[in-house]
Amino acid sequence: MTPVHRDGFLGMTYRQWIALIALVNAFVATYLHLWKLGLAGALACGGSGGCAVVQFSQWSWFLGVDVALIGAVGYSAVVLVAVVGSTGVRVDARGPALVLAALVYPAILFTLRLKYAEFIVLKTFCPWCAISAVSITILGVIVAFELRRTRAVATSAVRTS
Repeated sequence: MTPVHRDGFLGMTYRQWIALIALVNAFVATYLHLWKLGLAGALACGGSGGCAVVQFSQWSWFLGVDVALIGAVGYSAVVLVAVVGSTGVRVDARGPALVLAALVYPAILFTLRLKYAEFIVLKTFCPWCAISAVSITILGVIVAFELRRTRAVATSAVRTS
């Protein structure tokens, strides 16, 4: 039996990359949330102090919930869906790709709101926030590739049946 080629890069599938990037960001968001609770020691942010400004601003809360906690939960959900979607019969299933899109694309919009607040309103810079913004953007691109791949798989399955 010939192995099925799955799109990806550097030997990893798109879903594996999504899981890895989201896992790193889940740890970062958890660190920021624990710091805000006073459970993570000093905040490693560089000399600008922008992280503390952002973390203690009104923009660091959304509907009464810490934005870092929202990020930790959101990125963890992305990890879970990507990992589960990378196993067994789900490897080429369209469902996990659609769920990933439903998680990642609203997060991009949420991130735009936060970057607006950081740069325009607060006039500061938080490196951790920048890492998250770049990462969620990269995840959006990879999810688009994964959606395209699973659409092609579904189309070829319909043609062969």
